[in-house]
Amino acid sequence: MEIVQYSHPALRWKSQPIREINADLRRVVEEMFELMYAAKGIGLAANQVALPYRVFILNLSADKDVKEEEIVFINPEILRRKGTTEGEEGCLSFPGMYGNVKRAAKVTIEAFSLKGECFEYSLDDLAARAVQHESDHLDGVLFIDRLTESSLRELSPVIAGFESQFRRWQAEGRYPSDEAIRQELARLESR
Repeated sequence: MEIVQYSHPALRWKSQPIREINADLRRVVEEMFELMYAAKGIGLAANQVALPYRVFILNLSADKDVKEEEIVFINPEILRRKGTTEGEEGCLSFPGMYGNVKRAAKVTIEAFSLKGECFEYSLDDLAARAVQHESDHLDGVLFIDRLTESSLRELSPVIAGFESQFRRWQAEGRYPSDEAIRQELARLESR
C-alpha cells in the first residue's frame, strides 16, 4: 500500500459505502495510519491509497504517539455546514503543494467507528477543514477543484507537473494504464 499522487485515477473515484467492518478493514486502517504518519499528514482517505472505500482517518496532532487523537470515519456524511472561511490546505497526494481553499467554517458529520458505533461531531477550525477535505476525497473531489482563483492560477504549472510525473511513471511501468486501474477499483468495490 502506498499514497498515490495526482493524477492517479483512484483520486477521482467516487467511493462506495463499506458494508462490513472486519479484520481486512482494520488492517487497511492500521496501514493508512502508518502511511499518514510517515508522510507527516493529519488525514488520509482510502482513495489516496487506491482503495474505493468510504473511509478516512484523522489525527490532527500528526503524532503517532497521540493515539487518543486518532479518529476513523466509516461511511461519513456531512449533515450540516455553516459559515465560510478561507485557509491554506495541502494534500498528501500533492506533496509539497499548498493553496487557499474556501470551506464551511463549521460542520456536523456523522460516521461509524471501527467498532461499528455511529457517532456525530460538530467541528470548526482545522477539524472542520480536514473533515471536508477528506470527505471530498471519497467523492473523487480534490482540493485543487476548490482552490481560490488566485491559488489556481499560481499552482496550475505545479498541478501539470504532477500529472506529467504520473504519466512518466505509467510509461516506465510503475503503474498500469488508467483503464487497468479503473478495472481494479471496480473489482475491489464489488467484493
